[in-house]
Amino acid sequence: MEQGRAREAYGTAAPATAPAAVRVPEQARGEHTHSEPPAPRPVQRHSVRGQILEALRAALVDGRLVPGQVYSAPALGARFGVSATPVREAMQQLAIEGAVEVVPNRGFRVSERGPRELAELAEVRALIEVPVMLRLARTVPPGTWCSLRPLADATVAAAAVGDRASYAESDRAFHGAVLALCGNEQLVTVADELHRRSQWPLENNPTTCRADLLADAAEHTALLDALIAQDLPVVQSLVREHFAGAEL
Repeated sequence: MEQGRAREAYGTAAPATAPAAVRVPEQARGEHTHSEPPAPRPVQRHSVRGQILEALRAALVDGRLVPGQVYSAPALGARFGVSATPVREAMQQLAIEGAVEVVPNRGFRVSERGPRELAELAEVRALIEVPVMLRLARTVPPGTWCSLRPLADATVAAAAVGDRASYAESDRAFHGAVLALCGNEQLVTVADELHRRSQWPLENNPTTCRADLLADAAEHTALLDALIAQDLPVVQSLVREHFAGAEL
C-alpha cells in the first residue's frame, strides 16, 4: 500500500540498532496519529502488554515489521520506554498467532509467506462469510444495515489517506459487525482471526497500493447500499466479488 513517502524499515536484524519508531495506538498515546508521527511517548504502565501488542500488529500490517527480519525484545522495549518483558510477552502472542517465529537467543523473526497462503486464507474466509452474509441479506431489516454505515465510511476514510494499519482495523470492524448479526460468537471469532492473518504482508512485496484499498472500501459501501435496498442479486454478486479479491 502506498503510504505517502515510503516508511523507513522497521528495524534491522537483532541485535542491531533500535528499530524505527513504532506507532503506538491512539488510545495508548492520547493524540492523533499522522502519516509522519513523532517518536512515541513511553507506554503507560497499565495494559502495557496489550498496548504494545496492538502497536506491533499495526507495524506488521503496514510493513514496518519486515518479513524475514529478526527483532529483539530489548531493542523494541527501549523504543517503547518499557522493559523487554512486556514486549517479549506480546511477541510470544504473535508467535501463537503465527505472525512471528521464536529465534533462540536472538529474538523473533517475522514470518514469511507467499501468495498461495493468502489465496488459501481468502478461500476459507469465503466459505465461512459468504453463506452467512447471503442469509443475513434475506433476514436483516434495512434499518439495521443503515446502522453500519459509519463502519463502512471508516474504511473509505482510511483508504483515502493510504493508512494501511487503520484500514485493516476498520475493515475487520466492518466485517465483524456484519457477521455479528448472525448471533454466532464462535463464527465471528474464527472469521476475525482468519481476517487478521490475511492482512499480514507477503514476502518480497508486502504493501498494497492506495488504489486497491479504495476499491476494496468502495465494495463495502456498494454492498451496504444493496443490503439496505434489499437487492439480493446485487448483494450476491458483490459478496462473491469481494472475497474473490480478498488479498488486503
